[in-house]
Amino acid sequence: MSLWLLNHFSTFTLAVVTVGGTVLLAVTGSVLLRRRYPSLAGGEHNDMVGVTLGMFGAIYGIILAFVIVTLWTQLEDTQTIVASEATDAALITRDAAAFPASVRARLDAAMSGYVHAVVEDQWPRMRTGHPSYGATETHLRAAFDVLQTYDPKSEQEQVFYQQSVSHLDDVASQRRARITMARQELPLLLQVLAIGGALVLVPLTFLYGMRKLRVQILFVASVAGLVGFSLLLVFVLDRPFAGDLSVSPAPYREGALAQYWTR
Repeated sequence: MSLWLLNHFSTFTLAVVTVGGTVLLAVTGSVLLRRRYPSLAGGEHNDMVGVTLGMFGAIYGIILAFVIVTLWTQLEDTQTIVASEATDAALITRDAAAFPASVRARLDAAMSGYVHAVVEDQWPRMRTGHPSYGATETHLRAAFDVLQTYDPKSEQEQVFYQQSVSHLDDVASQRRARITMARQELPLLLQVLAIGGALVLVPLTFLYGMRKLRVQILFVASVAGLVGFSLLLVFVLDRPFAGDLSVSPAPYREGALAQYWTR
Protein backbone atom coordinates (compact mmCIF):
# COMPACT_ATOMS: atom_id res chain seq x y z
CA MET A 1 0.00 0.00 0.00
CA SER A 2 2.77 2.45 0.92
CA LEU A 3 4.63 1.75 -2.34
CA TRP A 4 1.46 2.33 -4.36
CA LEU A 5 0.89 5.67 -2.66
CA LEU A 6 4.50 6.77 -3.18
CA ASN A 7 4.46 5.79 -6.85
CA HIS A 8 1.07 7.34 -7.69
CA PHE A 9 1.04 10.57 -5.69
CA SER A 10 3.53 13.41 -5.44
CA THR A 11 5.27 14.24 -2.20
CA PHE A 12 3.34 17.51 -2.07
CA THR A 13 0.02 15.66 -2.28
CA LEU A 14 1.09 13.22 0.41
CA ALA A 15 2.21 16.14 2.58
CA VAL A 16 -1.14 17.88 2.24
CA VAL A 17 -3.01 14.69 3.13
CA THR A 18 -0.70 13.58 5.96
CA VAL A 19 0.09 16.89 7.63
CA GLY A 20 -3.23 18.54 6.82
CA GLY A 21 -5.20 15.49 7.88
CA THR A 22 -3.32 15.19 11.16
CA VAL A 23 -3.87 18.87 11.97
CA LEU A 24 -7.55 18.72 10.98
CA LEU A 25 -8.24 15.66 13.11
CA ALA A 26 -6.33 17.10 16.06
CA VAL A 27 -8.13 20.46 15.97
CA THR A 28 -11.51 18.78 15.53
CA GLY A 29 -10.85 16.43 18.44
CA SER A 30 -9.66 19.27 20.65
CA VAL A 31 -12.72 21.43 19.93
CA LEU A 32 -15.15 18.56 20.47
CA LEU A 33 -13.49 17.57 23.76
CA ARG A 34 -13.54 21.19 24.94
CA ARG A 35 -17.27 21.41 24.21
CA ARG A 36 -17.95 18.10 25.92
CA TYR A 37 -15.92 19.09 29.01
CA PRO A 38 -15.93 22.91 29.33
CA SER A 39 -14.02 22.69 32.61
CA LEU A 40 -10.84 21.79 30.67
CA ALA A 41 -10.57 25.42 29.57
CA GLY A 42 -9.78 26.36 33.16
CA GLY A 43 -6.51 24.43 33.03
CA GLU A 44 -6.90 22.81 36.44
CA HIS A 45 -4.98 19.75 35.25
CA ASN A 46 -2.32 21.63 33.32
CA ASP A 47 0.48 20.85 35.78
CA MET A 48 0.02 17.11 35.48
CA VAL A 49 -0.73 17.21 31.74
CA GLY A 50 2.27 19.47 31.10
CA VAL A 51 4.69 17.09 32.81
CA THR A 52 3.21 14.07 31.03
CA LEU A 53 3.17 15.86 27.69
CA GLY A 54 6.78 16.95 28.11
CA MET A 55 7.94 13.46 29.03
CA PHE A 56 6.07 11.74 26.19
CA GLY A 57 7.11 14.45 23.74
CA ALA A 58 10.79 14.06 24.60
CA ILE A 59 10.73 10.26 24.31
CA TYR A 60 8.72 10.31 21.10
CA GLY A 61 10.90 13.03 19.61
CA ILE A 62 14.07 11.03 20.28
CA ILE A 63 12.54 7.94 18.68
CA LEU A 64 11.37 9.83 15.59
CA ALA A 65 14.73 11.59 15.25
CA PHE A 66 16.53 8.23 15.41
CA VAL A 67 14.22 6.71 12.78
CA ILE A 68 14.47 9.68 10.40
CA VAL A 69 18.27 9.90 10.65
CA THR A 70 18.56 6.15 10.08
CA LEU A 71 16.32 6.28 7.00
CA TRP A 72 18.14 9.32 5.60
CA THR A 73 21.48 7.57 6.07
CA GLN A 74 20.06 4.50 4.34
CA LEU A 75 18.96 6.66 1.39
CA GLU A 76 22.43 8.21 1.10
CA ASP A 77 24.06 4.78 1.31
CA THR A 78 21.80 3.54 -1.49
CA GLN A 79 22.75 6.51 -3.67
CA THR A 80 26.40 5.73 -3.03
CA ILE A 81 25.90 2.08 -3.98
CA VAL A 82 24.16 3.03 -7.23
CA ALA A 83 26.84 5.59 -8.14
CA SER A 84 29.62 3.09 -7.37
CA GLU A 85 28.01 0.35 -9.45
CA ALA A 86 27.59 2.71 -12.43
CA THR A 87 31.18 3.96 -12.01
CA ASP A 88 32.60 0.43 -12.04
CA ALA A 89 30.54 -0.43 -15.10
CA ALA A 90 31.89 2.69 -16.84
CA LEU A 91 35.47 1.78 -15.89
CA ILE A 92 35.02 -1.67 -17.42
CA THR A 93 33.88 0.02 -20.61
CA ARG A 94 36.97 2.24 -20.61
CA ASP A 95 39.35 -0.62 -19.77
CA ALA A 96 37.97 -2.66 -22.67
CA ALA A 97 39.69 -0.27 -25.09
CA ALA A 98 42.98 -2.04 -24.30
CA PHE A 99 41.68 -5.43 -25.51
CA PRO A 100 41.46 -6.79 -29.07
CA ALA A 101 38.47 -5.64 -31.12
CA SER A 102 36.63 -8.96 -30.85
CA VAL A 103 36.97 -9.09 -27.07
CA ARG A 104 36.07 -5.41 -26.73
CA ALA A 105 32.93 -5.88 -28.84
CA ARG A 106 31.73 -8.82 -26.74
CA LEU A 107 32.43 -7.02 -23.47
CA ASP A 108 30.71 -3.87 -24.72
CA ALA A 109 27.66 -5.90 -25.75
CA ALA A 110 27.49 -7.53 -22.31
CA MET A 111 27.86 -4.21 -20.42
CA SER A 112 25.35 -2.47 -22.70
CA GLY A 113 22.83 -5.20 -22.05
CA TYR A 114 23.55 -4.98 -18.33
CA VAL A 115 22.95 -1.23 -17.93
CA HIS A 116 19.79 -1.44 -20.05
CA ALA A 117 18.53 -4.33 -17.92
CA VAL A 118 19.24 -2.37 -14.72
CA VAL A 119 17.32 0.72 -15.86
CA GLU A 120 14.54 -0.88 -17.89
CA ASP A 121 13.93 -4.12 -15.99
CA GLN A 122 15.28 -3.93 -12.45
CA TRP A 123 14.38 -0.33 -11.65
CA PRO A 124 10.60 -0.68 -12.21
CA ARG A 125 10.68 -3.85 -10.12
CA MET A 126 12.52 -2.11 -7.30
CA ARG A 127 10.01 0.75 -7.36
CA THR A 128 7.20 -1.74 -6.77
CA GLY A 129 9.10 -3.56 -4.04
CA HIS A 130 9.71 -6.75 -6.04
CA PRO A 131 13.39 -6.63 -7.05
CA SER A 132 14.99 -9.57 -8.79
CA TYR A 133 18.26 -10.33 -10.50
CA GLY A 134 16.29 -10.95 -13.68
CA ALA A 135 17.87 -10.04 -16.98
CA THR A 136 20.96 -8.52 -15.37
CA GLU A 137 22.19 -11.97 -14.40
CA THR A 138 22.39 -13.06 -18.05
CA HIS A 139 24.41 -10.03 -19.14
CA LEU A 140 26.66 -10.08 -16.08
CA ARG A 141 27.41 -13.74 -16.65
CA ALA A 142 28.21 -12.91 -20.30
CA ALA A 143 30.72 -10.28 -19.15
CA PHE A 144 32.35 -12.79 -16.79
CA ASP A 145 32.52 -15.34 -19.62
CA VAL A 146 34.35 -12.83 -21.84
CA LEU A 147 37.00 -12.18 -19.21
CA GLN A 148 37.29 -15.79 -18.09
CA THR A 149 37.94 -17.04 -21.63
CA TYR A 150 40.35 -14.25 -22.60
CA ASP A 151 44.09 -14.68 -22.07
CA PRO A 152 45.82 -11.26 -22.09
CA LYS A 153 49.04 -11.21 -24.09
CA SER A 154 50.89 -7.98 -23.46
CA GLU A 155 51.76 -6.41 -20.12
CA GLN A 156 49.37 -3.55 -20.86
CA GLU A 157 46.50 -5.96 -21.49
CA GLN A 158 47.27 -7.80 -18.26
CA VAL A 159 47.07 -4.58 -16.23
CA PHE A 160 43.72 -3.57 -17.72
CA TYR A 161 42.49 -7.17 -17.52
CA GLN A 162 43.10 -7.28 -13.78
CA GLN A 163 41.34 -3.97 -13.32
CA SER A 164 38.38 -5.11 -15.42
CA VAL A 165 38.00 -8.29 -13.36
CA SER A 166 38.16 -6.28 -10.14
CA HIS A 167 35.58 -3.76 -11.39
CA LEU A 168 33.27 -6.54 -12.59
CA ASP A 169 33.45 -8.22 -9.19
CA ASP A 170 32.52 -4.88 -7.63
CA VAL A 171 29.56 -4.51 -10.00
CA ALA A 172 28.24 -7.90 -8.92
CA SER A 173 28.73 -7.03 -5.24
CA GLN A 174 27.04 -3.64 -5.53
CA ARG A 175 24.15 -5.09 -7.50
CA ARG A 176 23.47 -7.45 -4.62
CA ALA A 177 23.69 -4.57 -2.12
CA ARG A 178 21.32 -2.46 -4.24
CA ILE A 179 18.72 -5.21 -4.44
CA THR A 180 19.04 -5.82 -0.71
CA MET A 181 18.39 -2.12 -0.03
CA ALA A 182 15.32 -2.26 -2.30
CA ARG A 183 13.87 -5.07 -0.18
CA GLN A 184 14.38 -3.37 3.16
CA GLU A 185 11.70 -1.47 5.00
CA LEU A 186 11.20 -0.06 8.46
CA PRO A 187 10.65 -2.92 10.95
CA LEU A 188 7.04 -3.42 11.95
CA LEU A 189 7.73 -2.61 15.61
CA LEU A 190 9.20 0.78 14.69
CA GLN A 191 6.24 1.48 12.40
CA VAL A 192 3.85 0.71 15.25
CA LEU A 193 5.92 2.81 17.63
CA ALA A 194 5.98 5.80 15.27
CA ILE A 195 2.23 5.73 14.59
CA GLY A 196 1.28 4.67 18.12
CA GLY A 197 3.36 7.46 19.62
CA ALA A 198 1.48 10.00 17.51
CA LEU A 199 -1.84 8.53 18.65
CA VAL A 200 -0.75 9.06 22.25
CA LEU A 201 1.01 12.41 22.00
CA VAL A 202 -1.50 14.38 19.94
CA PRO A 203 -4.59 13.53 22.06
CA LEU A 204 -2.62 14.53 25.17
CA THR A 205 -2.57 18.09 23.86
CA PHE A 206 -6.39 18.12 24.03
CA LEU A 207 -6.18 17.96 27.83
CA TYR A 208 -3.98 21.04 28.15
CA GLY A 209 -6.59 23.69 28.87
CA MET A 210 -6.35 27.32 27.76
CA ARG A 211 -8.95 30.01 28.27
CA LYS A 212 -8.89 31.28 24.70
CA LEU A 213 -10.02 28.75 22.13
CA ARG A 214 -7.85 30.24 19.38
CA VAL A 215 -4.70 29.84 21.45
CA GLN A 216 -5.52 26.23 22.23
CA ILE A 217 -6.26 25.50 18.57
CA LEU A 218 -2.92 27.04 17.61
CA PHE A 219 -1.13 24.95 20.24
CA VAL A 220 -2.79 21.69 19.21
CA ALA A 221 -2.36 22.42 15.49
CA SER A 222 1.36 23.19 15.84
CA VAL A 223 2.07 19.95 17.72
CA ALA A 224 -0.06 17.93 15.29
CA GLY A 225 1.64 19.57 12.29
CA LEU A 226 5.09 18.73 13.61
CA VAL A 227 4.09 15.13 14.31
CA GLY A 228 2.40 14.80 10.92
CA PHE A 229 5.44 16.17 9.08
CA SER A 230 7.73 13.80 10.96
CA LEU A 231 5.54 10.84 10.02
CA LEU A 232 5.59 12.04 6.41
CA LEU A 233 9.39 11.99 6.43
CA VAL A 234 9.39 8.45 7.80
CA PHE A 235 6.92 7.42 5.11
CA VAL A 236 8.74 8.90 2.09
CA LEU A 237 12.26 7.92 3.23
CA ASP A 238 11.38 4.32 4.07
CA ARG A 239 11.54 3.18 0.43
CA PRO A 240 14.67 4.47 -1.37
CA PHE A 241 13.48 3.48 -4.85
CA ALA A 242 9.89 4.77 -4.69
CA GLY A 243 8.38 8.25 -4.66
CA ASP A 244 9.72 11.69 -5.57
CA LEU A 245 12.71 11.37 -3.24
CA SER A 246 13.77 8.03 -4.71
CA VAL A 247 17.25 7.17 -5.95
CA SER A 248 17.61 7.91 -9.67
CA PRO A 249 19.04 5.53 -12.30
CA ALA A 250 20.68 8.54 -14.02
CA PRO A 251 24.27 7.36 -13.25
CA TYR A 252 23.73 4.44 -15.65
CA ARG A 253 23.07 6.90 -18.49
CA GLU A 254 26.01 9.23 -17.90
CA GLY A 255 29.73 9.33 -18.68
CA ALA A 256 31.17 6.38 -20.52
CA LEU A 257 27.81 4.56 -20.24
CA ALA A 258 26.02 7.25 -22.26
CA GLN A 259 27.20 5.58 -25.50
CA TYR A 260 24.94 2.61 -24.77
CA TRP A 261 21.87 4.86 -24.93
CA THR A 262 22.64 6.54 -28.25
CA ARG A 263 22.88 3.43 -30.38
